[in-house]
Order: sequence, then structure tokens, then C-alpha cells
Amino acid sequence: MADPTNQMTVIGPDTHIKGDMTFDGTAKILGSFEGTIAAKGELQIAESAKCKAAVEAGKVLVDGSVEGNLTARDRVELTAKARVKGDLVTSRLVVAEGASFVGHCTVGPDVGKGSRPQDGSYPADQKAAAPSPRPEAVRK
Repeated sequence: MADPTNQMTVIGPDTHIKGDMTFDGTAKILGSFEGTIAAKGELQIAESAKCKAAVEAGKVLVDGSVEGNLTARDRVELTAKARVKGDLVTSRLVVAEGASFVGHCTVGPDVGKGSRPQDGSYPADQKAAAPSPRPEAVRK
């Protein structure tokens, strides 16, 4: 039997998929995908690809457009042509000059293991815990 980590699934440039995708090896999206992606391996989003999905994978390489949250246990790489709108959580992050990223980012070695940093909080937790200004305290 073939080793699933050496296989690559390709979603062609003229293909449009809505739904849930799971895989163990590597998948490359050349067309468009909308839904959720859960992968043990690597997800590659090509330059012409459009992906509206919540993504969880080992590695994510973005060369196209992604709208949705990205979570990668090992690494996320945004190339110069990448366009990402959503929150990003990963152990390692590489961003090329020219990439576009709009969202919140959490990066660190403990992130990909599913555990929190030693102090037990993420920056988003601290921001959420900060008191918001009361309307009566705001003056014009």
C-alpha cells in the first residue's frame, strides 16, 4: 500500500467544492473550496485558489486567497501573493514581503501542541479581560 504522506490530492483550477475535507497527506487547492478542512499533513493554496474555510492542518502554505481561520500545528507560510482574512494560530509563521494578512495572530512553540503558554493566557485573553470604557465615562 502507498504511503499516504507521499500522496498529493489536487483540486483543479476549474473545480468548486463546498463541504468538509479531511486528509492525511498533502492537498493542493487550485480552484475554490468553501467549508472546513482538517488535515494531518500539508495544505497548499495556490495563487489562483480561493478558499473560504476554517482550516486545521500540520502545515499551511498560502499563495492564493483565504477567508477563514487558519490553525497549523507546525507552520504557516504566506507568500508574497497571499491574501488572508481571518485569525491565525501556529507554532511557526513565515510572511513574505507583499503578503496581505487581516486578523489576529498567535504564534509560538506551545501553540501547535494544543497547550497554552506557561502564564496560561494568550494576548487575546488579556485583551478580552481588559475593562471596556463605560458609556458615561466617554465625553465629547
